[in-house]
Amino acid sequence: MEIFGRSRRRLAFAYALIMFLFMSLIIFVMHMAMNWSMFSEQAQELSDAANGVAEAQAFYLQNPNAAVDENRYYKSVNDRLFFYIFNENKNLVRFERASFRLEQFVLDVIDAWNIDDGEVEVFQHTNETGQLSTVMMTSKKIITDNIVQTLYVGKDVTALYSGLQKATYAQVVLGFVALLIASAIGYYMAGRALVPLKEAYDKQKQFAADASHELRTPLAVVMASADLLLADPSIENPFLRQVLEDLKSEVKKMTNLVSDLLMVARSDNNALKVKIQRLDLTEILKQVIRTMTPIAEKKNIRLAGENFTKVMINADEQKIKQLAIILVDNAIKYTPEDGAVLVRLEKVEASRVVFAVMDSGIGIAPEDLDKVFERFYRVDKARSREMGGNGLGLAIAAEIVKLHDGKISVASKLGEGTKFTVELKVNLKK
Repeated sequence: MEIFGRSRRRLAFAYALIMFLFMSLIIFVMHMAMNWSMFSEQAQELSDAANGVAEAQAFYLQNPNAAVDENRYYKSVNDRLFFYIFNENKNLVRFERASFRLEQFVLDVIDAWNIDDGEVEVFQHTNETGQLSTVMMTSKKIITDNIVQTLYVGKDVTALYSGLQKATYAQVVLGFVALLIASAIGYYMAGRALVPLKEAYDKQKQFAADASHELRTPLAVVMASADLLLADPSIENPFLRQVLEDLKSEVKKMTNLVSDLLMVARSDNNALKVKIQRLDLTEILKQVIRTMTPIAEKKNIRLAGENFTKVMINADEQKIKQLAIILVDNAIKYTPEDGAVLVRLEKVEASRVVFAVMDSGIGIAPEDLDKVFERFYRVDKARSREMGGNGLGLAIAAEIVKLHDGKISVASKLGEGTKFTVELKVNLKK
């Protein structure tokens, strides 16, 4: 059934959404953890290199005539690491150059440097060809006697950050594949979980169909018996006759409920069929208005039709009539005395026709609009009982529209009335 298919899809979607959020969180945490780990390791390497170069430069400043082992400048340094030493006058004193493609960018960074000593910062640069480069840099003051110099040490970490980016992309792809697999598994498991519910629901449907079918005969017998007793001239007691009238009224309500239940059960079992024939929709609407006018007049409600023109469509005559009666009866029930109900033909096109039933009744709250077509749902349960409603009318109307491959919708405002709109195909295939 559609209700179980819809529930299955919703469960699978909810499971997939949870898995998506969980995987997104995992990928984000892993990315941040790898980024922090890589940054910490490279920052430590930069700090060690800065200390080594600063130590060597301080020794050189204190012993200008001593032979300096240049290798001391490159302690813990690889070919991607570079440094520049400037004096107080911003003159370059000593350096190990960055690569040619990065040097100008590095010098620009140094020129605008405003970061505290010992702090490590990451800088990115995109060249004219669109290639992205990433460097990490730190600075350190070298103070010996009255000489103050500034050391800038950096490292080209483009390959590392590129590797991190690729690893993240790989995680995203693997996460997407895992999500697809998890969604498929979730869809399968949701189907398995709904099997017992579907079996119980099928038994309930069958019971409703059997009970409704079996109740029709005894109710018909009771109705006939009430009619016979009312026709008996020997029963003259007003109280007894009132009891019989009440009995007949209640049996009629029960008969209508049983008929509605049977129709719903048949629709659930796909046993509800339509007998498609060529008919004039306007004539059916006019007939319904004539039939329902006495009921409307009892509440002093004006029931009228508007914009009626001859419209031939392919449909089941009895079910379209039942649809119109349900909508008009519902409008009359919820319209106060001296109100109005209007049946209007709104659109007539080559492929579709649209009609609407509007009332000036109590209206429907926004939170109830999406529930009015649900079975046994009544917006005002107390008033529905007083009016004889059972909460199946609009559900049956929606089922009839569905059988005709059409659409039904509702628009309403509290205190301003309600409008039900029905769209039907003109040339529905048999």
